[in-house]
Amino acid sequence: MRTSRCVRATVMVTSLAMSLSACGGSGSAATDDGTLKITANITDRSAMKTVVAAFERENQQVKIAVTYADTDQLQSTLPAQLSSGAAPDVFTVWPGYGNPAAVRTLESAGRLADLSGLEFARSVPEDTKWVTRVGDATYAVPANYSGIGAIYSKKAMRDIGGTTPETWDELLQLCDKAKAGGKVLFALGIETPWVTQLADYALAATTVYAGHPKFATEMGDGRATFADSGWREALEKYVELDERDCFSSDPLGTSYETSIQDVAEGRAVGVIQVASSTSAITATAPELQLDMFAVPASNNAAQTHMPGAVSAAYGVNSDSDNKELAMKFAEFLGSDTGQNLYNQDSGTLPAIPNDRFTADPVLKELVAHQKAGTTVPFMDQLWPNPQVQQEHFIQIQKLFSGRTDIDGVLAALDEAYQEG
Repeated sequence: MRTSRCVRATVMVTSLAMSLSACGGSGSAATDDGTLKITANITDRSAMKTVVAAFERENQQVKIAVTYADTDQLQSTLPAQLSSGAAPDVFTVWPGYGNPAAVRTLESAGRLADLSGLEFARSVPEDTKWVTRVGDATYAVPANYSGIGAIYSKKAMRDIGGTTPETWDELLQLCDKAKAGGKVLFALGIETPWVTQLADYALAATTVYAGHPKFATEMGDGRATFADSGWREALEKYVELDERDCFSSDPLGTSYETSIQDVAEGRAVGVIQVASSTSAITATAPELQLDMFAVPASNNAAQTHMPGAVSAAYGVNSDSDNKELAMKFAEFLGSDTGQNLYNQDSGTLPAIPNDRFTADPVLKELVAHQKAGTTVPFMDQLWPNPQVQQEHFIQIQKLFSGRTDIDGVLAALDEAYQEG
C-alpha cells in the first residue's frame, strides 16, 4: 500500500452525545407537538422524502419531521436515544444482530413495537422474514432490496475506452485504463467508517461464499474462521486494488460524500457502493447515465457472486407517544404503494415484491444474480454481535494507514466474533 496514504488516523465513530437533529432533514428529532418523528439513513434521503410526501398528501392534517444521519451516527446514537426516551417514533433498523441498531439487538432490549398485526406483515416473502421477525413476531418493515457492486458512469467508462470486466484480471486492466485516462476507477471514501466494509464485502461474496455457501453457518458452529477462509483472499485483493491505484489517492481523507461527488464530476469512473447510492450520484449530476456490475474476484466469471439483501428497514419505537400514527406510517411503507414509491428512484427493488413495480435498468445485474441464486446476504447481517462490524471498520482503516496487516485484521475479527 502506498506510504503516502498513511496520513490520517482512524476516524472515530461519532460521539453518543451528538444530536441526530444536527444532521439536517425536514425537522428535528426532538419535537413534542404530536409531529411524527422519523430518523432515516442519509443514503435513503431521496426514497424517504418521496414516501413522506405521499403519506402527507393522504393525511393532510399530519405533521412529519424527518432527520437524516449517516450509518455510523445512527448506530451509535439510536440505542442511547431509545434508552433515554428521546428517540424518534420511526427509525432505520438493520437486519440480524450485526450492529447496535439491528432488529434483534433492539428487540432484545424491548425497544421495538410488535408490527405483527399490520397487513404488510402477512405479505413479507419467506426468504425475507428473518429480517423482520424475532420468533413469530414482526418488528420491522423491510423497505428495499439492494446490492453492493460497482456503480459507474457510462460516459466515464467510454472516456477511458473501458468495458465491464468479467474477471479479476480484466478488473485490474480496467484500473490501468482509468489511470491512463486521468481518472481513478473507484472513488473510495473510507474516512466515513461504514464505507470501509463495502469493497471487501463485494469481493468476499465470491472468494468466500461462491465455493462455501454454508460458511456463515459453519462460523456460527465454530467450524470456520475469518483467518482460515476466503476472507484472507478478499483482503489481499482489497489491498491489491489499492496498490494498483484503483482507488482514490487518499481514501482515509475521502468521505462518502466526496466519493459520490468524484463520480458525479468525472474524477472517478465509479464507486463500489450499495445500489441506493445511484440516487445520490444522479441528484448531483442528473444528466449522468449510470450502470452497475458485480465486482469479479476470480478469473472464472461463472463464480462471481454479488452481495444482495434487504438493505433498508424501519422499526417503530415501542415507547412512542405517537404510536398510532407511527403504526399507520409503517403500514403505508409496507404497502405496494409505499414500497414502489420508496424504490422508484433509489436504485433498489421493493423488499415486498409486487407486479406494479418496474425495476431501474441500472439494477439488471442485481436482478440477474438474484434470479440465478448467486447473491449472498450482506455479511454483517450474519454476524452474532455488533462488535464484529465495528471492529471491521476500525481494522480496515488501520490496514490502509499501515498500522496493521492482513493477519492482524483477521485475528481481530475472529476475536470480536468469538465474543458473541
